[in-house]
Amino acid sequence: MKLKKYDYIERKKKVIEILDGTNDVNKVNKFPRDEDFTYTNGYKAWAAAIFVDLRDSTSLFKDKNDVDIAKVIRGFTSEIIEILRKDADDNLKEIGIRGDCVYAIYSAPIQYDLYCLAERAFFINTYMVMLNDLLSERNLPTIRAGIGLDASETLAVKAGRKSSGINNLVWIGESVANASKLSDLGNKNGVYPIVMSSVFYSNYIEVQDVMDKTIRNLWKSAYSSSHGAYFHGDLVIGDFNKWIIEGMKP
Repeated sequence: MKLKKYDYIERKKKVIEILDGTNDVNKVNKFPRDEDFTYTNGYKAWAAAIFVDLRDSTSLFKDKNDVDIAKVIRGFTSEIIEILRKDADDNLKEIGIRGDCVYAIYSAPIQYDLYCLAERAFFINTYMVMLNDLLSERNLPTIRAGIGLDASETLAVKAGRKSSGINNLVWIGESVANASKLSDLGNKNGVYPIVMSSVFYSNYIEVQDVMDKTIRNLWKSAYSSSHGAYFHGDLVIGDFNKWIIEGMKP
């Protein structure tokens, strides 16, 4: 549809209103409720992000039946969303799908929050084993995913058009962008599926050590010029994985 007219003279006034009206950024321990965000304020706190990115989807689904592709994508997204959403309380700030990637952003005021998000990553990694078994049984393409995690102090602002119904929180900081980049490293070129930034790992592992120090041995450290230092592993949930191996009987 052709744009009939954009009233740039009138809209200039609105842009000035936006630029001059944003005057309050609150540094808080934990992000508030969505309704506390306005078009004139912002909040800064620790956020943790997880991205689960499907590997090589373009080549994987090339020349495949559309119905089969729909089945695989729905199987991939639906349960990952469930794992990221379930029992997340008000720490869960955003969850969504970008192309063939599922992501979530959480408020993370304490180290234990990062441990809990790491555990969700382990559940997702185990779920991928279950999903691939079910896909194989149905002669559908099996898939792989990279799981990236990061945490940092992050600015969140409400952006969009007031009164238009089109708005969302914009996350400004390393955690969201870097988690996305780390997910692209996972499950290829010798890197294990779960990839954590050094900041995320150092906070997560302190909590993990209290419960079981031997888990440290399951992680490998690595470095790349584009991503910096990171840690990667292939951890699964023990009883869940055992149930899969034993045939997933009810």
